[in-house]
Amino acid sequence: MEYRRLGASGLKVPALSFGAGTFGGSGPLFGAWGTSDAREARRLIDICLEAGVNLFDTADVYSNGASEEVLGEAIKGRRDAVLISTKTSLPMGDGPNDAGSSRSRLIKAVEDALRRLGTGYIDLLQLHAFDAGTPIEEVLSTLDGLVRAGKLRYIGVSNFSGWQVMKSLGLADRHGWPRYVAHQVYYSLLGRDYEWELMPLGLDQGVGALVWSPLGWGRLTGKIRRGQPLPEGSRLHETASYGPPVDDDHLFRIVDALDAVAEETGKTVPQIAINWLLQRPTVSSVIIGARNEEQLRQNLGAVGWALTPAQIKTLDEASAVTAPYPYFPYRRQEGFARLSPPAV
Repeated sequence: MEYRRLGASGLKVPALSFGAGTFGGSGPLFGAWGTSDAREARRLIDICLEAGVNLFDTADVYSNGASEEVLGEAIKGRRDAVLISTKTSLPMGDGPNDAGSSRSRLIKAVEDALRRLGTGYIDLLQLHAFDAGTPIEEVLSTLDGLVRAGKLRYIGVSNFSGWQVMKSLGLADRHGWPRYVAHQVYYSLLGRDYEWELMPLGLDQGVGALVWSPLGWGRLTGKIRRGQPLPEGSRLHETASYGPPVDDDHLFRIVDALDAVAEETGKTVPQIAINWLLQRPTVSSVIIGARNEEQLRQNLGAVGWALTPAQIKTLDEASAVTAPYPYFPYRRQEGFARLSPPAV
């Protein structure tokens, strides 16, 4: 397993990490992801650790805390061997202070997560969404206190816009508070919006990407084909409406390119899609999920080899889309192009 620094921090994380959203799954979304109990979770974690995957990502909102509870039970006796990443800020109840990133909410959320995980500290806490109703100074000063108290090692965000990250980093620098070192983002061959603004920001500011849904919300598994119905066991039957929208023509153009590269390499479609991400700038770790041992072992096969430049070009061209404003002039017009760095 390759290990990479998480952004500009000193923490090294594996190129692949494990998403525990399948642990203790319940409800229409998380129940479709997976329902691993502590015994099955322990087995999956065993396989991960054997392969060098020691970072496990979860969130309080995953099955209303059950994912954290199962993860905590499954790592008992080996806390020092693992890194735990969890997230908070999304609603955990109907009360006025059950959502967001206020001082009150963050302190309670961290205490609750520590209890569910059965640990005294969290290696990486990420804000799951930007709270526009709470001053950023309140958020960052609270996180600073939690870091100083030894309850958090590092902090990051998830699903923030560029200005939200940049304003937070500027205030952190001004006051001497901890900086966000990670941004958990949606990024895949099917969804490359991360590249327009957030990737350049990450390069400039030392914010590493933790990639969620690297297989495009389950569409790049190799089981979805042009002109064929969704496979009977696909989770997309229940979860498609929760995920990023996808144009079918764009999807199948990418699948065709993946099939061509698969034939050249002898690797599976998911392995190729994940390996492509591992070649991208700022990517610190790609979060893989698995409902069972077979899926996990297949996804672990995405490392230990590399796509050729020609194969990367094939995938780049098949997945390319027109950049949104104000970025498209820099890709199309000579005068703008001379002022911008080469496209990633």
